[in-house]
Amino acid sequence: MLKIIRKKILFAMLLMLASAAVHSQVITGTITNSKSQPVADAFIHLLNTNAGTVSDARGNYSFQHIAAGTYNVSVSAVGYADKNEEVVVTTSGANLNIQLIDAMVQLDAVVVTAQKKEESLQNIPLSTTSISSKQVHQYKLWNSKELTAIVPNLYSNNSGDDRNVTSIRGIVTTSYDPAVATYIDGVNQFSLDTYISNLNDIERIEILRGPQGTLYGRNAMGGVINIITKQPTNATNGFVELNIGNHGEQRYSAGIRLPVIKNKLFFGASAMFNKRDGFYTNKFNNSSFDNQQGITGNYYLKYIPDARWAITLNVKHQNNKNDGAFPLVFGVDEAFKDPFQLSQNAIGKMFDNTVNASLTLNHSGTAFNFTSLSSWQQNHRYYNAPLDGDFSPADAVTIINNYGNKWNNVKVFTQELRFSSPANKSSSFKWTAGTYFFYQDNPTKQATHFGKDAGMLGVPDSNFSIINTTTGKNTGIAFYGQTSYSINKKLDLIAGLRYDYENRKLNVEGEYQKDGQGTFVTQPDTAGTVNYSAISPKLGLSYHVASNSNAYLTYTRGYRTGGLTQLSSDPSQPPLYSYKPEYSNNFEAGIKNTLFNDRLRLNIAVFLTHVNDAQVPTLILPDAITVTKNTGKLSSKGADLELSAAPLKGLQFDYDFGYTDAKYTSLKVSQNGQSVDLNGKKQIFTPDITSMLALQYNYSLAASKQTKLIARVEWLHLGTEYFDLANTIKQSPYSLINLRVGVSSKYCDLFLWSRNTSDKKYIAYAYDFGAVHLGDPATYGATLSYKF
Repeated sequence: MLKIIRKKILFAMLLMLASAAVHSQVITGTITNSKSQPVADAFIHLLNTNAGTVSDARGNYSFQHIAAGTYNVSVSAVGYADKNEEVVVTTSGANLNIQLIDAMVQLDAVVVTAQKKEESLQNIPLSTTSISSKQVHQYKLWNSKELTAIVPNLYSNNSGDDRNVTSIRGIVTTSYDPAVATYIDGVNQFSLDTYISNLNDIERIEILRGPQGTLYGRNAMGGVINIITKQPTNATNGFVELNIGNHGEQRYSAGIRLPVIKNKLFFGASAMFNKRDGFYTNKFNNSSFDNQQGITGNYYLKYIPDARWAITLNVKHQNNKNDGAFPLVFGVDEAFKDPFQLSQNAIGKMFDNTVNASLTLNHSGTAFNFTSLSSWQQNHRYYNAPLDGDFSPADAVTIINNYGNKWNNVKVFTQELRFSSPANKSSSFKWTAGTYFFYQDNPTKQATHFGKDAGMLGVPDSNFSIINTTTGKNTGIAFYGQTSYSINKKLDLIAGLRYDYENRKLNVEGEYQKDGQGTFVTQPDTAGTVNYSAISPKLGLSYHVASNSNAYLTYTRGYRTGGLTQLSSDPSQPPLYSYKPEYSNNFEAGIKNTLFNDRLRLNIAVFLTHVNDAQVPTLILPDAITVTKNTGKLSSKGADLELSAAPLKGLQFDYDFGYTDAKYTSLKVSQNGQSVDLNGKKQIFTPDITSMLALQYNYSLAASKQTKLIARVEWLHLGTEYFDLANTIKQSPYSLINLRVGVSSKYCDLFLWSRNTSDKKYIAYAYDFGAVHLGDPATYGATLSYKF
């Protein structure tokens, strides 16, 4: 990592020396409110540049060393709606005065990086949801799975091990290679092993629906979850937050961001500790089963040598412990008959440690912008004692994987180089192009132990282990480009193309060990290699109906990589079986409207997706190995709707609706040695309806308007959902109610909250063999925070 950092800094210095000198100007201005009073501490940013500043006590601000051209400016301040403006910088500079409107009467202007550059949410021809830092607190989002239904046609949950399976528009993650890619601060969370699900100190979350293969590449076939954390600036600020709740809930977080050297060197850090008692009770020993605790951290060091360059070093980590990572009960009836009760005799504690580090070089030039992003990701997940593999009090099957730091320790290196059109050019032609490289090392060793009661499962032997060793090494490279050309003032043409190449190599070895004796090889060390390539095009038209209304029509191709099957204890499932990539063709049409002086926002999209060579997973027990085969075709169609409004002063109204009809038009699977036709069955983990209504009322308690009484209610509704391909494990439609009430001031907040207030029992996750995990029960608590 140090060699990479040295090389990148040297490269940055060479580029700085090679950059042509240009004459620079100054931008000045004043930030005021609707009463022409100055607004201090407003953050002003020139989009797609490294330039950002803060207004002083008189509302004044300035940018130095700015090249001539046309820029988009974003302004945000506490208590006011975010605003976007355009400024033209001439050889004599520019003056831009901006008036902000009270956030209680106007919606925020939203800036996103969905297309790997900063631009207005309402202008991009893409179905995208953006959740701001303020909204993250309003929704009380602590984990990425809680985006369910808040985002139209999105469902996310897990079996208790915090590995979220996510579905968008019927495209579902069915293996450790996701179908919905997650990016945190520009870094691809490469697989379900290495991603960080906890949310802390968030600037915004962007959710892109539909295939994003051109710009984001492999495994973004359903869409992308793009998480951006808060970065340090010239303004010193921070927070401390304390949360307590039922089930022993404790969540303590703190953060600080400050300039070490003003305008040059910045530091930021945030950390969070969480702990709670288990939702489930283990009747085998009458104890709390899934007790959890963890620590999450995010640390920044940012250096700006001049107005054109920024170098950012970022390190993140998530360290979780879980006393019972798989709280599962066999059978739907059993799960609802005695909710949150189970009986397991083997109780291994799961340790799940993830580290992500990245180095970013960013150059903002007059000819082009350049970004280099290098990342290192590592995850070591193991159980300190055998884990129950039969989910019962019987001594039948346990899972062992604690073989030291060498094994079950996934490592990933990624490198992206990206060029794009400059921020200061008002051109009809805008472009982004780049290359992406990755290397993954995945050494896995796991033993499946069959105890004295193994005969209950039909196993003819007992008191023995089958040890499977798998070493995977994956390498890939991609080249991509996307352009937007303004044919005239109304019509834009969008075109993009990406080429991906991937090489996968897998070594497998199997051993048998009788308890207390040595091992002998059952599967000699055998290797398999496969190569895959894919071309992902994008075509579209964007039509500016009016200054506040944009319509679009796009075609995109999705791509999910293929792979090789791991070694399992089932002799009928041979290892190193290759399965092909999965491709989709997606058509989308939408319209985005901003009305009534930014008091109403209405976005609607319809989509149609066809998937060929659908990768259909089969879970092999007791190893928990997924065997994937290309055995189906899937069709998904539906619609998204997002409505945000500020109809009255202090009243905020948000409604999101999604409808998805996703079913297999061709699907044949093998069950008990026979072929079963599942044509017409619905896609798993895909509610046919998602609906969310949020109402919030803010009432000022002081003339300064800094202190407000806030009351909020959220109603979430999810339609019919299936959890197995045969559609026998079904969750009927259900609704959840979340509440939040409290007082917010300039420096302190105090809130009372509850989630799933009516304590609704529902299936959140289930395996196709019948093991069921219920959604979280009613939780309630209090939040006290201090901001400075």
